[in-house]
Amino acid sequence: MPFSARLSNCLKLLIVLTALSLGACMSSGPMTRADTPQARQAEQLASEGDLDAAARQFLALAEDSSGGASAHYRLRAAEVLRENGDLDGAARAIKEIRRNRLSADESFRLDLIDAEVSLERGDAERASLLLATNEDSIPDRLRLRYSELRARTASARGDRFAAARIRATLDAELDGHDRDINREQIIELLGALDDATLKGRAYSLRPDDALLPWIEQSLKLRGQTLPRDVPRPQRPVGTLIPNADNDLRREGFHAPRQVALILPLNGPVAGVSQSILDGFFAAYFSDDSRERPQLRTYDAGKSPEDALAAYAQAVGDGADFVVGPLLREAVGALFRQALPVRVLALNHPDTGEVPPHGSAEFGLLPDAEGAQAAERMLGLGITRAALIGAQTDWAERAGRAFRAQFESRGGSIVGESRLPESAFNYKSEILQAASAIADTSSGEGSARSAPADAGIFISMRPQQARLLVPQLKLAGINAPVFATSHVNAGELNAALDRDLNGVEFCDATWLFSPVPARPDRNAIARELASANGVGGRLFAFGMDAYALLPYMDWLLAHPETYLDGASGQLAADSFGRIHRVLTWARFVDGVTQPVQGALDPLPIQQGGD
Repeated sequence: MPFSARLSNCLKLLIVLTALSLGACMSSGPMTRADTPQARQAEQLASEGDLDAAARQFLALAEDSSGGASAHYRLRAAEVLRENGDLDGAARAIKEIRRNRLSADESFRLDLIDAEVSLERGDAERASLLLATNEDSIPDRLRLRYSELRARTASARGDRFAAARIRATLDAELDGHDRDINREQIIELLGALDDATLKGRAYSLRPDDALLPWIEQSLKLRGQTLPRDVPRPQRPVGTLIPNADNDLRREGFHAPRQVALILPLNGPVAGVSQSILDGFFAAYFSDDSRERPQLRTYDAGKSPEDALAAYAQAVGDGADFVVGPLLREAVGALFRQALPVRVLALNHPDTGEVPPHGSAEFGLLPDAEGAQAAERMLGLGITRAALIGAQTDWAERAGRAFRAQFESRGGSIVGESRLPESAFNYKSEILQAASAIADTSSGEGSARSAPADAGIFISMRPQQARLLVPQLKLAGINAPVFATSHVNAGELNAALDRDLNGVEFCDATWLFSPVPARPDRNAIARELASANGVGGRLFAFGMDAYALLPYMDWLLAHPETYLDGASGQLAADSFGRIHRVLTWARFVDGVTQPVQGALDPLPIQQGGD
């Protein structure tokens, strides 16, 4: 974005913030020391937008007054001139103000104008000195404007990271066009930092720092990723505890009254929606609670605008909780709105938005699976890994997440390759990725064995994996193989899946073992086609979307707790993102079985992430 456009956006945002703060100031009571008819007329002119006339009247009042009243009127003239875009005029107005004649509140407002004038004149150091204050003493109505000026000052002094961090904190207080401008500034500021600097700064932040999602987004635009904060919750929700009447209640349980489910019911993802919808209703009809909510289903259509219209209709129909939408573009568009009713979105937006306060996002992310595969391998003592993936977007995301997680924990990637979609012979790709971990022998005539510290991570569909795994063995590479859930076709086909024997993968718990308060998978699959194959994973996801509703507030407020879900253990972070901690399974004689000791999906390796 050209500098002039960036400056224009900053000024527009600051003017809007000032108008908001002045409006709050006027609505909170009289703001003049001399409540005269002329002063009230000047304030009326300012509120009506006749800023030139208001400024002239305030300056005339200042000339006709003395002491504190004169200083007050000059300050008001400066504020009105600044709101009108006349910073030179504002500078002239404050030049004759004596600070000792102002109240503490007025002195702070004077510093804000003086700091903005200093920035306009290229004196960022002076602006920084003027803004150095005890933040606890700042009036609430002026905090937005103060933060905006601090961000601009930090940027002018060359500290782009500090400027972005201030804007990330400011973001939660804005909406509409103002927030869009602020977000553009965050991405632009972070975009000016190189990869190493950005990652190093990210590692220094707390896991709940408001800037972290924006760093993730900035790196994502460059094809990079940060290690994920893999949740390690310790306490389940829903523990029965007595209330004041000694009746037992479930801790954290608060049922909604009317739920709207917004999904695209037609078009290319209608099949995905059907599996989610069937899972949601299966959980609903299995719920024998007296507090079961009313449900209504809405078509999210094919565009973000359709999804926004469906949300508005659901709110108008009385919903107090909305589940959906599903498409990433629609989720991003919804999160950019002021939401009167909380949302559990069924995907994560590509554009970096985090859910508004009280709402959450929940999805089946390949990135999370890649990171958990790295944790699993490291926990087993594997410190060298080959990485082989399909040529798809989701496989790339899983691969990047695996590399970031593995390397951040001290592991090393010995090689990497991608499998062409139409190829059948993977010899060159195998040598490129895994030749460094081929089987070795300890001496002449001794048997060859796989290195104990080596493993292979793959992210691909079962069709490619069934071709790859036998070819790895033919190439003399017998290191253990770990995969994302995509390797599991989700249905019994032992004849084909014997080629995957020994491969471990992470997936939804419900596909392998019973989950409390969820219907039996085999019984459901016999009745509903949408619970079979890869649809089973989506079906489990839909059941979990329903199960989250009464516990979402509790999970958001208590990150140490989890919900035993059909798709994994579910826990929330401070940004409103629901994470799944997955179960590990292995192909044995062509049949998937939970890995002994790994049915509990908590990662083996302990420590921060």
